[in-house]
Amino acid sequence: MELENKLAALGLTGKRARFYLAALELGDETVTAVAQQAGIERTTAYALFEKLLEDGLVTQVERGGRTHVVAEDPDVLARNLAEKQRTLDEILPDLRAIHARTHGAPRFRLYDGAEGVRTVLHAVLAVPLPEILGILSMRELLAVPGPKVLRRFIAERVKSGTRLRVIRAQSEETHRIWQGGEEELREVRFAPSSDAFRITTFIFGSKVALISSRRENYGLIVDSEEFAGLQRALFETMWQTSTPA
Repeated sequence: MELENKLAALGLTGKRARFYLAALELGDETVTAVAQQAGIERTTAYALFEKLLEDGLVTQVERGGRTHVVAEDPDVLARNLAEKQRTLDEILPDLRAIHARTHGAPRFRLYDGAEGVRTVLHAVLAVPLPEILGILSMRELLAVPGPKVLRRFIAERVKSGTRLRVIRAQSEETHRIWQGGEEELREVRFAPSSDAFRITTFIFGSKVALISSRRENYGLIVDSEEFAGLQRALFETMWQTSTPA
């Protein structure tokens, strides 16, 4: 059941998943035998078999006038996902352009709890950009979502080639981490005031992401060209008055 649930998350749901798992277990058997193993009616099994053939997850072999099912290596699932991702990457800019034309009003998305904070961090890197801007509350981020999630966020940002210009509060520099430098594509400045920040802000494209303190515990994304433009202008003003780390 656990494997079926995980296959469902990959798009292989219900009877298709059961038929595929049965074919994997049996290795090389007739459609009828695989259907019996999966607990599926024989008439339904042939339709499932055809669909799995189309997906490249099984192969058809004829032996003694009977059709046998041979499951392919599960790596096919990874290849199929990679192909879907390539297709999505190709059409996503066009889809976003259509969405932007038909949804001119600003949008606000609120996400609760630690999982919401992780969702917001993922959204910041969803579309590769040359640069994002950040005002970070180091103390709050180290608490939620925590160092492990942040290290993964940094690695994904660097992998995509996205630079980060970031303003932090000197009073929160309790650990020598996340320094400026080309290795992690980061430039750091310290705000004129040493008062700790409570909210983290990321400005990326037409969006602004806000991550609250542990006490309020939420993430918020504002999708608005005008609001992002204002926040970017305020960031640049603050950047000019901040001290290079």
